[in-house]
Amino acid sequence: MSRDWKPSATLQASFALHGLAALGVVVQPGLWPLSLGGVAANHLALTVAGLLPRTRLLGPNLTRLSQACMSRREIALTLDDGPDPEVTPLVLDMLDTAQVKATFFCIGWRARLYPDICRQIVARGHRIENHGDAHSWAFSTWGPRRIKADISAAQATLSDITGQSPLFFRPTAGLRNPFLEPVLCELGLHLATWTRRGFDTREGRVDVVLQRLKKTLTAGDILLMHDGNSARTAEGNPVILSVLPALFETFSSLHLVPVSLAHALYENAIAPTSCR
Repeated sequence: MSRDWKPSATLQASFALHGLAALGVVVQPGLWPLSLGGVAANHLALTVAGLLPRTRLLGPNLTRLSQACMSRREIALTLDDGPDPEVTPLVLDMLDTAQVKATFFCIGWRARLYPDICRQIVARGHRIENHGDAHSWAFSTWGPRRIKADISAAQATLSDITGQSPLFFRPTAGLRNPFLEPVLCELGLHLATWTRRGFDTREGRVDVVLQRLKKTLTAGDILLMHDGNSARTAEGNPVILSVLPALFETFSSLHLVPVSLAHALYENAIAPTSCR
């Protein structure tokens, strides 16, 4: 179901600046260098904002669960870039053993290659969300039509395979541009990034990844890990497989309850359009 798009304060200011710049050139043509410089600076600022995964400058962005979730000691473990035929089944076994529920942000083209793994994710009580179809590093440079086509393709794939429509979208590395939020509103999706991450796609030292994830860990956090594109330990093993057991022990010691992002939404515990 689509939702209404309301430009963020940053975008409203940007629209106003463009209008003033155009008016200034009409009223006083000699001011065009100043007007052009102001517009260029504004575009640069918007580009920088798109490089900050956790910012709300370009629109709503879920980076933490709500106060209601926090009161129940809930957190969210999210896993990106799968499904991976080697790693994801082993991660699922670990989640089952620890009785932990997770959210998998899956890539459309990978889901089409390994649909049975996606079905297993859902069958074991986890949720699959939208991580784009191409998972392109150029995503933040795309226009609205291409962004919509990519997200829609992944949405159709994941919905067809699992029978569940994703509720959340996460762009590649969290990078985006001002065109994303209007597209998400049209498609009825919500942007979700994270509170903390282990950088486990490029860090193979288990202790380093674990420390990044558990330092000041608290209720309401959204954790980012990767079952796809996982870095390797010195022994050649996917680092996530060595980190998860210790991370689950931390959850237990802190009395934290892992839930899916969708669970939080269904329980009316978060307001997806008003994120902190």
